[in-house]
Amino acid sequence: MLDTSPLTAAVERFADRLRAMPQSRLRQGAAAQALELARELSVRAQALEAGQQGAGAAPARNMPDAGLFVVGDQVAVAGTDLAEALRATAGGTAESPRDTASPRDTAKAPSEMLDEAVRMVEQAEVRATR
Repeated sequence: MLDTSPLTAAVERFADRLRAMPQSRLRQGAAAQALELARELSVRAQALEAGQQGAGAAPARNMPDAGLFVVGDQVAVAGTDLAEALRATAGGTAESPRDTASPRDTAKAPSEMLDEAVRMVEQAEVRATR
């Protein structure tokens, strides 16, 4: 089974920082950075899950902009969903990642997708907190 703890740790750390930020800081761009990250993580999780469900999978849904004060929760949910989808894919419960991932991820193994997601979270945190 794929160890997704680096992703969940990075996501929880960033989500906690977002939850603790003052409104002024969130308005200065931190919330926008976080929402962009949450949307990307969500799209990636949905792409993996759609492959597991086969041809009848629903189209990807876009994470809504629910406001400044929930972006931390949105990042946490999207990151946790992606971690679970990666574990399921790597654990053999899904088809080959080449058959299940979105076109931009077709040549990547679950471990590579995990590493990329961790980097995305870390980079978004740096951009949001400077």
